[in-house]
Amino acid sequence: MESRYSLFFSNFYSKKVLQSGLWLVWLCGFFLIGVSFYGTQMLPTFLREQIKIRKPAVSGVGFDDLSFPKITLFAAPRPFSGSVGERQALAVRSWLGLSENINVVLFSQDPSVFSFVDSFGSRVSVETEIDFTFLGTPFYHSMVARALASPSDISALIDPDTILLSNFISTLICAYKLDEDWLIVASSGNVSHFPFRLDSDGKSWLADDGKHVQIQKQLQEVLVRQGSQKPCGDRMLIAWNRGDLPLHKGVLPPFLYGKGLHNHWIVTEALISDFRLVIDASLTISSFYVDDLDQENYALIRSSITSDFEKRSWELNGNSLLGRLYGSFSFRDANYSNLFRFFECGGNFHFLNTHQNIAYLLGYNRPLNLRIKGISLSSTQKEILDCVDVIKSLEGIEGCFAKEQMRLPTSISLPLSLESLLSMRADQNKTIALGVAGHSYKDMLMSWVCRLRHLQVLNFLVCALDDEIYDFSVLQGLPVIKCAYPPTNISFDNCHFGTECFQKVTKVKSRMVLQILKLGYNVLLSDVDVYWFKNPLAYLSSFGPAVLVAQSDEYNVTAPINLPRRLNSGFYYAHSDSITIAALEKVVKHAAKSNLSEQPSFYDTLCGEGGSYRLGDDRCLEPETNLVVHFLNRDFFPNGAYQGLWEEKDIKKACKKRGCLVLHNNWISGRRKKLERQVLSGLWEYDINNRMCLQSWHKTNVTSYF
Repeated sequence: MESRYSLFFSNFYSKKVLQSGLWLVWLCGFFLIGVSFYGTQMLPTFLREQIKIRKPAVSGVGFDDLSFPKITLFAAPRPFSGSVGERQALAVRSWLGLSENINVVLFSQDPSVFSFVDSFGSRVSVETEIDFTFLGTPFYHSMVARALASPSDISALIDPDTILLSNFISTLICAYKLDEDWLIVASSGNVSHFPFRLDSDGKSWLADDGKHVQIQKQLQEVLVRQGSQKPCGDRMLIAWNRGDLPLHKGVLPPFLYGKGLHNHWIVTEALISDFRLVIDASLTISSFYVDDLDQENYALIRSSITSDFEKRSWELNGNSLLGRLYGSFSFRDANYSNLFRFFECGGNFHFLNTHQNIAYLLGYNRPLNLRIKGISLSSTQKEILDCVDVIKSLEGIEGCFAKEQMRLPTSISLPLSLESLLSMRADQNKTIALGVAGHSYKDMLMSWVCRLRHLQVLNFLVCALDDEIYDFSVLQGLPVIKCAYPPTNISFDNCHFGTECFQKVTKVKSRMVLQILKLGYNVLLSDVDVYWFKNPLAYLSSFGPAVLVAQSDEYNVTAPINLPRRLNSGFYYAHSDSITIAALEKVVKHAAKSNLSEQPSFYDTLCGEGGSYRLGDDRCLEPETNLVVHFLNRDFFPNGAYQGLWEEKDIKKACKKRGCLVLHNNWISGRRKKLERQVLSGLWEYDINNRMCLQSWHKTNVTSYF
């Protein structure tokens, strides 16, 4: 009986507990729903998750005691000459005067820039190890990559004649305190005349009479009176903190700096990618430039980097085409939920998100919902709402990213003739290094170009075998011409030695060389699969006129290097003289009638069929023209089968020990096999994924190519 009562009360108690538990769950559910509703209406959680204050690294250190960030400003100046140089010098001094923690890196190859930085010590440096076009215009994607590799806490890209005032520092310090990865963009105003100058230490502004001025107030008056703010202008300051997240998804196209599109592209991609907070700080960063429209100065600005060729539209059209190919701001929708406007109100910095209709007040625990008007607000909140109403009436960068149609060129061509390019590119000895490539070898071409740039060999010219490689070369800023009488239907993967495609391609090269020789220039014809360890031009030119210097294709170590059909027509040096021209005309004529490649025509014409014109073990003498053919020492100029160099574990070390000047990546069948062998060997200079030359600061994973 007792056990029955015990069982009854036990069951009864269990039911009561279960009912109480259910009621508790229901009550909690209603409570959470109410809290959720309140949070949705009053305190949006989105912003809390997006903007956080960085926690001090040391216990007890307050918000205001965080260490001052190290800032590096990156700019690509024009030559420091005339009024342009004066404006740029004033801008750089304005940057350095803001803080000792600011350093400046200038992207340039111009001697005047090196002279300018001498007086600034280590705080200002010149960076030449980025990609430039052959006209000297820097590539924006390479500039950004270099800035991203900086160890600074904050990096910024800025126009070279944009002047900065002190609120630039206060804005970045405020942003630096955020425990977020961010990207700041600020548009710059322009004035036609700025009547102030910096004192000797670069920290104070002076009027014409030498008196100190409150520059912030004076600038505001100048901008109101004669200036204008251009939210969508090309001159934007873009800054970011060194964080864990990238600026955007994908790969930045190879835009040419200063030709439009690139600033808008990177900001739009940052908004779309939604990795970082994108902050419009145009209201808190005072930046401006002097827009002198005097015709003489205007012409100087437009032509100062290189020449009048840049006044043409091909570079800008190239940027427009790249923007279209890679998805520019004009054809994509930006994500404004990640865009905040930075503003100052009541002496404090705040964030405004017009898309979410909320303001985040630094120093407050909760964001301010701008939709709530009827609820009692504090005096501080009312003051902020008044500020927000003013800010909303001002134009921001949102309007820069609206969809618009862009008129794109049907084709892009370099507005320079062969004669013009030769006169611009040839060295003092009137010598040109000629590379010939089709679209299938575009990556090999770029590795060859990057290697020549690394060796400071700038007197090169590219001959394009098809329209695709020509367009590619123009967009990569290469000096390129279309080959005369190019072959049609070039195979992408099957144009290696022995194929009909190879036979057609090789015959183009000798015709192109002959054309350049007749214009009075010496030619080093180098296939793009030839890796240069050192610059061989001084050695090759030392053989003098009437001597054609060529690589040997003989692989037998003990055999003479001038045996029949062992002249490699993929690497040879020819002087522009009557004897060489006459001999090469015979080669071209012979090749035109042959169903083989041009390589046998070179040997049979210059060394005789079966080697009947051979002299010793390393020369030939063509009897009709008296041209001497000298076969190069294979230790210095090895072919792809010589002594198994390509099979060495450390090819660079093996070649350095032997004294190689170049190494030919031939004696291997197939484009892909050739590409893979060269990339994996370490004899590769081009980042295929990011479309730029490999530099000392640039890291990439070559195995990702395959």
